[in-house]
Amino acid sequence: MKTKHYNVFVIGSGIAGQTAAKICAKAGMSVAISDNRKFGGTCATRGCDPKKILMQFADITKKTHQLKDLGFKKTPKVKWKDVQKFKKSFTKPVPLETETTLTELNIDLYHQSPRFSNINEIIVEGKTVTADKFVIATGFVARALEFKGADLLETSDTILKLKNIPKSAVFIGSGYVGMEFCYMLSTMGCKVTMIEASDSALSPFDSFLVEKLVKLLENNGVEFIFNAEPTKLEKKKKNNKLTYKKGGEIKSIKARKVFNTAGRVPAVGKLELANANIKADDSGVLVNDFMQSVSNDNVFACGDVSSKSLPLTPLSGLQGYIAGHNLVNGNSKEFENPLVPSVVFTQPQLASVGYSEEEAKDRYKNVLIYKGDALDWYNAQKENAEGYAYKILVNERTKKIVGAHLLSSQANETINVFAMAINNNMTVDEFKKQIFTYPSFTNDLKSMLKDPD
Repeated sequence: MKTKHYNVFVIGSGIAGQTAAKICAKAGMSVAISDNRKFGGTCATRGCDPKKILMQFADITKKTHQLKDLGFKKTPKVKWKDVQKFKKSFTKPVPLETETTLTELNIDLYHQSPRFSNINEIIVEGKTVTADKFVIATGFVARALEFKGADLLETSDTILKLKNIPKSAVFIGSGYVGMEFCYMLSTMGCKVTMIEASDSALSPFDSFLVEKLVKLLENNGVEFIFNAEPTKLEKKKKNNKLTYKKGGEIKSIKARKVFNTAGRVPAVGKLELANANIKADDSGVLVNDFMQSVSNDNVFACGDVSSKSLPLTPLSGLQGYIAGHNLVNGNSKEFENPLVPSVVFTQPQLASVGYSEEEAKDRYKNVLIYKGDALDWYNAQKENAEGYAYKILVNERTKKIVGAHLLSSQANETINVFAMAINNNMTVDEFKKQIFTYPSFTNDLKSMLKDPD
């Protein structure tokens, strides 16, 4: 069989891979792209977008709980089948629309994960394919857990496709995904237990705010079991039985569903990178500032799978653009990790941008910390909020804002204001001179900068 050859072969059809492929195709290169799942990537088909569609119904339910007897007589009943139907109206068209767009650019499509056989050759769909350049944009996969019965664990893919809300569920791992979905299911009436190996949840986020969020989720019915190690999972008639070790004791818990939310890792296991001299570690494919492999000049990596990335869609698109640009024009554009805000979409939401308190204290001689609970502020009282708090970090010498951490019902939006402030090197006085709409959560940000600890 004749070997097929391309100028560029892209592995992964998410935003990073699509962006690179389109740039190369529009520049007149022969391009192919492959994916072992439906085209469109994680975010649009089985990640951020469908998650937010489902979670808004939990948010509305939560809101009516807060305002019950203050205007609402009872919490509205959610028809979960209709919710899933609504979600599918967004996700179902994505693969075909993605394939159509790529095909119109004369990009060949392969529906399988390839494996490298040497530095410029892959095997895909049983065919031998060579290319001048390769782009690896395979994203993340769920971290595999190793204990007896771990193969019975379900992942976030299952949560997004639930036909109904289970009576009970256990989550193993309290990162973004675990915390968001344990909030969603507990709000919708599921009895939820969170198993976490460390002594706290959401380790990248500010502990002052995380502790408040954990307490709120406990009030929502979530049971947190910290410093616990799963040892066995068994399938029973109706339930699953999870055995775990805590403090030297062996304990167990039963639930209808047990989910692996212990984090995600770069999806490189099936690529056989060593055959092409492509170095990778736990951070992903090792790349330089041009998004080029440090060990194979003909390979680029972008998005979550690259060693310079964070699991955030806007960053994946940016890296895909840089990889595509450098493939077309030579290495002329470097990647600089931008200031990126991040959010945990619980309710209240937890958001962060810039330095943590520890990072700020390591970097600057003196740091002003503006920290407090804002439950007695108007915006919290008008919605009968259960949680509203903040921590803002300022370089004492320059008075510039260097970090912001928010817990509120609008944190996903208001954190962007602090991102702009930090990007523009704004001082506290300059920020407080801004005029925002009133009464709004954005206007509250100025009040957070009154009295440092």
